[in-house]
Amino acid sequence: MEATIEQKTGHDYTLVEAESIVIRFSGDSGDGMQLTGTQFTDTAAFLGNDLSTFPDFPAEIRAPIGTTAGVSGFQVHFGSKEIFTPGDEFDVLVAMNAAALKVDLPRLKKGGIIITNTAGFDKKNLSLAGFPDGVNPLEDSSLDNYLVHKLDISKLTKESLAGSGLGMKEIERSKNMFVLGILFWMFDETMDYTINFIKEKFAKKPDIALANINTLKAGWNFSDNTEIFTTRYKVASAQLPKGEYRNISGNHATALGLVAAAELSGLPLFLGSYPITPASDILHELSKYKTSNVKTFQAEDEIAAICAAIGASYAGVLGVTTTSGPGMSLKSEAMGLATMLEIPLVIVNVQRGGPSTGLPTKTEQSDLMQAMYGRHGEGPMPVLAASSPSDCFNTVLECARIAVEHMTPVICLTDGYIANGSEPWRFPNADDLVPFKAQFTTENNNPDGSFLPYKRDEKLSRPWVKPGTKDLMHRIGGLEKQNETGNVSYDAKNHEVMTRLRAEKIRKIEDYIPLAKPDSGNETGPLVVLGWGSTCGVIKTAVHELIAEGYDVAHVHLHHLNPFPKNLGELLSGYENILVPEMNCGQLINLIKAKYLLPATGYSKMQGQPFTTREIKNKILEFLK
Repeated sequence: MEATIEQKTGHDYTLVEAESIVIRFSGDSGDGMQLTGTQFTDTAAFLGNDLSTFPDFPAEIRAPIGTTAGVSGFQVHFGSKEIFTPGDEFDVLVAMNAAALKVDLPRLKKGGIIITNTAGFDKKNLSLAGFPDGVNPLEDSSLDNYLVHKLDISKLTKESLAGSGLGMKEIERSKNMFVLGILFWMFDETMDYTINFIKEKFAKKPDIALANINTLKAGWNFSDNTEIFTTRYKVASAQLPKGEYRNISGNHATALGLVAAAELSGLPLFLGSYPITPASDILHELSKYKTSNVKTFQAEDEIAAICAAIGASYAGVLGVTTTSGPGMSLKSEAMGLATMLEIPLVIVNVQRGGPSTGLPTKTEQSDLMQAMYGRHGEGPMPVLAASSPSDCFNTVLECARIAVEHMTPVICLTDGYIANGSEPWRFPNADDLVPFKAQFTTENNNPDGSFLPYKRDEKLSRPWVKPGTKDLMHRIGGLEKQNETGNVSYDAKNHEVMTRLRAEKIRKIEDYIPLAKPDSGNETGPLVVLGWGSTCGVIKTAVHELIAEGYDVAHVHLHHLNPFPKNLGELLSGYENILVPEMNCGQLINLIKAKYLLPATGYSKMQGQPFTTREIKNKILEFLK
C-alpha cells in the first residue's frame, strides 16, 4: 500500500508499507559498519520488528584499507512477519567505498537501492578494489538496474561538524552516523534510542557525543529537506508472542544461560577461559556478573583455562570453559581427565572455519567429529548444538542440567554465525525454568568401610562430594579407577568394565531428553531435511515456503547429537529420502549412516558463509521433482 504525505518542514514523498526489508551496511573495517548496523537493529527491535542479523567482518583488526579483503559488512533482515534468516538478497546496500560495492553488489536485488559515499570511489579506492583503469561503476551504465544515491558522505559529515573543534580524524569517524540518520529517515524510525546510546557510551567525552548526535541528526535532516530521497518505507511491528523482549546475540544468550544455570542448580559459576575469536564475548559478558556469584578467570592459555574449570568443579562449583576449534584441540587432554573424573563441566565451542587458524571470523560446522571423537581413548561425552542466537540460552542451560544430573563433561556447539548474529529474545518466565539442584553426597555410601566414590545410581552417575566433607575422604585422578572404590587399577578386565560403564552412562542420557519430532511437515513422506546447529533458520524458511507451495516435505532439527533422541532412527525411517545440509564435508550424515544404516544424501558448503534459503530450496526441489 502506498500513500503520499505532505511534509510541512520537508518535501513530498511516497510512503510504502513493506512486510520485510534486508539492509546491508558495507565498508572498510574502520567505517563503523558493525556499530551502524547494530544501532539500526536495536531500534528495529525496540519498535517491535522481528529480525535476524549477520555481522560479517575480516579477521584483521585493521584489514587492508580499500581492498575487497578488508570489507566489513553487517546485514539485518527485519519485518512484520516471522524472520528466521538474515535474508538471501538485499533491498538496500550501503557501500562506503568501491570495494564494498564490488563485494556485495551480486546479492543486491534488481531494482534495489544503493547508497554510496562517493569519496570512497576516487582513483585510489577504485584501484585498490581491483577495478580497471578508467572504470568507475558510479559513472558507467553498470548500475542502471538499481536506484543509486551518490552522496559525498565524507564531505557532508565535515560540513555538519564545522566549528565543532574536532580534528579531521574524529570527524571522519562520524560519517557512519550520517548514514544512520539517512536510514532512520528512509525507514521512518526514531533516532531516540541511538541518541541515548551515544550519550551513555561517550558520557566522559561530551564533545564526541555531541558530534555523533549532530551528525546523526544532520543525516536525518538532509534526507528530510532535499528531494534526493522520494520514498520512505514503513515496516509494522511483528505479531510476536506477548512478553518482554530484548535483542540478543548468541554469545550473550550463552552467557545469560550460564548465569541462569548457576541459579537453577544452586551452584556458584566459574568460567575458566582464554580469549579466542569468536568466543571471547562470552568471557567479556560473564565478567559483568560478579554480583550474581559468577567468577571469571582469563587464563594464560587454553589448557590452564579448562584445568581451572575442572578444579572449580571438583570443589563443588559449576565449572565452564569457552573456546573455538583450535582451543578445543588444546583442551582435549584435560577433557579426557574430566571424563575419567566423571565430573560436571560445560565446554562451549563456538565453531569457526578451520583447520589451524583457518577463517577465524567466518562460520563453519566442522567440529562435530572433534566433539564426538576428538580425544584419546574411549571417552564419549554428551554433545548438544544451539540452532539460533536466542536458542543458545536454552541449549547451554540444557548442557548444564545434563552435566550436573549425570556427572559428566558436556560439549555445547554454537558457531560464529549465531554467536555474532542476533534476534529478538523473549525473557523467560522464572516459573518456566525448571531447577536441577545439585546433590552433594554427605553420608558414607559404604556401611562396610571406606567411602565409594564410583558407586553409581540409576543413571550410572557417581556421587559428587565437596572436598573436606567429614568421613568422605577419597581420591580421584587421571589413572584408571577400580570399580566403585576409585583406587588406581591396572587390571585389564576392570578397565573394560569401567570403559563400558562410562559409555553406557552417556547412552542412558537418551532416557532423559525429548524425543525427536518434525519442526515442520509430516512424520512420514517423500523427503525430510535433517539439520543441526545454525542451519535451522534457512531450512525452516525453505521448508515453510515449499509446504505453502504444495510440496510434501518435512524438517527435523537436532539439538542432542550424542546421544541422539532414542526414537530418531524410527522417525527417519518413515521418509523415503533424507537430505542433510551441513557447513562441513558431511559429518552428521556419516553419524546417521553409521548408526541407522539409512540412505541419506549430504549437501555441503564450506565458504565461511551460511547457507541461503534459495540454496536449500533448490536442493530440496532436485529431490521432489
